[in-house]
Amino acid sequence: MPHSRSRRRLTLAVPVALSLTASLGFLPAAASAAPRAPQAPAAPAADAPQLAYVVNTKVDRRTIAAVREAVAAAGGTVVVTYDRIGVIVAHSANPDFARTMRAVPGVQSAGATRTAPLTPAGTTEEGAAEYLTGAQAAKAAAASAETPGSEPLEADQWDLRAIGADQAARINPGSAKVTVAVIDTGVDDTHPDIAPNFSAAQSANCAGGKADTTEGAWRPYTAEDYHGTHVAGEIAAARNGIGVAGVAPGVKVSSINVTDPKNGLFYPESVVCAFVFAADHGVEITNNSYYVDPWLYNCMDDPDQRAIVDAVNRAQLYAQKKGTLNVASAGNSAHDLDADAIVDDTSPDDSTPVPRTIDPHECFDVPTQLPGVVTVSATGVQNVKSYYSTYGYGVVDVAAPGGDRKYQIPDTPSQNGRILSTMPNGEYGFLQGTSMAAPHASGVAALLKSKHPWASPAQLQALLKAQADNPGCPASYDQDGDGTQDAVCEGGKRVNGFYGFGIVNALRAVR
Repeated sequence: MPHSRSRRRLTLAVPVALSLTASLGFLPAAASAAPRAPQAPAAPAADAPQLAYVVNTKVDRRTIAAVREAVAAAGGTVVVTYDRIGVIVAHSANPDFARTMRAVPGVQSAGATRTAPLTPAGTTEEGAAEYLTGAQAAKAAAASAETPGSEPLEADQWDLRAIGADQAARINPGSAKVTVAVIDTGVDDTHPDIAPNFSAAQSANCAGGKADTTEGAWRPYTAEDYHGTHVAGEIAAARNGIGVAGVAPGVKVSSINVTDPKNGLFYPESVVCAFVFAADHGVEITNNSYYVDPWLYNCMDDPDQRAIVDAVNRAQLYAQKKGTLNVASAGNSAHDLDADAIVDDTSPDDSTPVPRTIDPHECFDVPTQLPGVVTVSATGVQNVKSYYSTYGYGVVDVAAPGGDRKYQIPDTPSQNGRILSTMPNGEYGFLQGTSMAAPHASGVAALLKSKHPWASPAQLQALLKAQADNPGCPASYDQDGDGTQDAVCEGGKRVNGFYGFGIVNALRAVR
């Protein structure tokens, strides 16, 4: 599924000017007077659906307390309040709840976070998973044995060699003082390749907007929720003589599960919780291989979508201020996010999608298009942009291996163009997508943070760009050979729309 983000300074023209700058990013106050609760609304119909909302306010205790009272008066229930960023998560069956809250003094934006009722899938992986077979494992093990120090399945990990991660591990595998939080579908921390580096103290389940830190709450609900486990292995699978290796096999990895248990979607309130939890628990890097549901692109002229952007942006900026670098996948729609217009025919994905033409400079993929977030496009074994990867000049920051099973097939035992990593229940499997590219960049960022422990998120991002190898725009990008260019790469050797500042390089990161 898709993903993106614009590196232009996001100053967006809306009824109230919203500046998504990395300094603060909060909407200006609607009024300076003390808020008053609105008149109690008429009771909703008995069969009215209950929805979830984010209400974003001025950040002061008096305002927040009054807005909480206004939530109740408008027929809502407060689920959780994030005082330090002015975000209130609420539930209500009142169809006028959001409009009523937007009129409350001190409220800067408010909107529904979904289009379907609370009672009755959004990652950036491309295609179905392929589990490693016994025959494939045997071939990989035989080939890996020819290289001293390799993990048993490392011969199939062309991606590690592509960015020098196999050599980097011999110099500096990363510090156990650095943690990468996988905000995703949960991580199976019992996997033998993940268990040695897992940080339970920095893990939680944030589904619904409130952090649950009970034992195992961070794990995937079922084996089908394999996405987060695969991502975690790409980042930090231990070099322990078992299975595969991660890009940074010496760092810690944690899990923040944000998937709705009913439909597997990543709703805004869950992601807000995840960024705040990561920041408050000392996480250095978050990996975000998803887009926030239900909108692939959130348009600033829609009050609900605008509130989603505001809420998630407040949370991720809070994380940045506390020292967390946020890395996100660019998406699998093959969209040019610097184009004048693109078609979104997948939103909303929690009810019935309605095709719409949007301006990617006014409608944003969240969190990847938010300021300060590192956007990562995907490449294959030939160091060429993967056919599915979203791109855009001034949008993509760096590129990393994400796999390409159509046009870039590596010479490996399983002849598979995708990425091999960990799966739940001690298994291994192949996936491809910008979902797989982001954790490679997160792993390299973790190596850089290990070498430069005092680097701020902005400095870490600069280091990540500086060590990247930029192949420049290809002379031709006719992947299927039909004589038509499949995408146009704008820019030059220093920075361009396909690779940003270049493909990440783990070996350079540790030297």
